[in-house]
Amino acid sequence: MARVEQRKVANIDRGLFLIRYAAAEDEARPPKVTVSVDRKHENNILVLHPDHTDGTLTEPGSCVVVMATQPGDVVVEVTPSRRNGSAAATIKIEPLTQGKAQAASATAAIAGGGSIRVLGHVAGVGDVFAGADEWLGGPSAPSRIEGIAIEWPDKPSDLILRYAVKTAKPQVTSDRMVEIGSYAGTRGHALPIVSVLLELSGPGALKYQICAEAIFLGSPRMRTTGHRMVLAGPTKREPLVGFRFSIEEHQKGAVAAKANPPSGRVRVFRSKAQPTQPVAG
Repeated sequence: MARVEQRKVANIDRGLFLIRYAAAEDEARPPKVTVSVDRKHENNILVLHPDHTDGTLTEPGSCVVVMATQPGDVVVEVTPSRRNGSAAATIKIEPLTQGKAQAASATAAIAGGGSIRVLGHVAGVGDVFAGADEWLGGPSAPSRIEGIAIEWPDKPSDLILRYAVKTAKPQVTSDRMVEIGSYAGTRGHALPIVSVLLELSGPGALKYQICAEAIFLGSPRMRTTGHRMVLAGPTKREPLVGFRFSIEEHQKGAVAAKANPPSGRVRVFRSKAQPTQPVAG
């Protein structure tokens, strides 16, 4: 029986990124991970290491640095180390940054600084982070999303943000409203999200509104703003393959609480000490 490989294309923004081999299902004989650049972006993206000719990672804990002068695609391939071996691995992409540049703009900041991030568990990839107003999956890299968690460490105390998801098959977690930082959905059950409910309330809610965009498989991209919304496909059975979220200042309409400058899409695999689901082998 031939070796079964896993292949994923990840879109990255301009900048420096650490691509890290975080974990493998078969720790004794971990699969090989190869990081390469899509041919159409070879002139703009470099995989950097002075002592190696390619971006091959042989074991968990190893990593490569990628430099992108323009947004583009990197290809991550996982190959079993032996015949009939496991091809399940967790790979994380982490931006290397010097911090957000100070610049005058019309962008409004929510009181307390604001640092919204959305975690999405993506089928075949694992846990992925996106900043406010950045895509999980999305138009350039649609991927089935199985769960989400919204993190907002600097959330104003007079705001309450709650959310819920419905999965393709009934689960205990379906339609259950959760608070900031809680995970809604599943991991490793091949159950994509088919609808998302978002709700903003509290004394300060009149000053702000949710801005959310979603793409469901085979359906047009949708964008909704308000204090309460349900995002779903035409039949409410289509898998969610793209999700983007931010909080806007209601009166001025300026995008708020962005974790990164609005210069494109950056996909960040989860790096905190929380269990992640390996790529299905």
